[in-house]
Amino acid sequence: MVRIINYKERFKDDGTSFFVLELQGGIEMVKSKATGNFYATAKRAYIPSTFDEDVCSALIGTEMAGSIIKEDCEPFTYAIKETGEEVTLNHRWIYVTEDAVKPKQQAVKYEKNVMANSDVFSKNGILEHAE
Repeated sequence: MVRIINYKERFKDDGTSFFVLELQGGIEMVKSKATGNFYATAKRAYIPSTFDEDVCSALIGTEMAGSIIKEDCEPFTYAIKETGEEVTLNHRWIYVTEDAVKPKQQAVKYEKNVMANSDVFSKNGILEHAE
């Protein structure tokens, strides 16, 4: 499950605006490479919407089925706001529906009146290799 936690206004190349919804996944515990201590975090992703600002505001707190997953992409530079450090990333976080997350289970067809050959099973409980 993911939750809509915020929205932001963005602008197209032609200057018109639209709103994106900020989604957040569940809490995750991650071990710091520097200190070895655990810290709590959550994955976030943005999805564009066709909603106006009032609808986006009303949607905050709504939970939706799905997950936020890591997707490889072309490398890009990202500035960390708190430190001003610039890092190069080659992934982004995206929202996917539950259908995309769960592998599709295919129905297995069984023939009616199938009989197992009992001669292939041990009758004495001792493993014996076939010759």
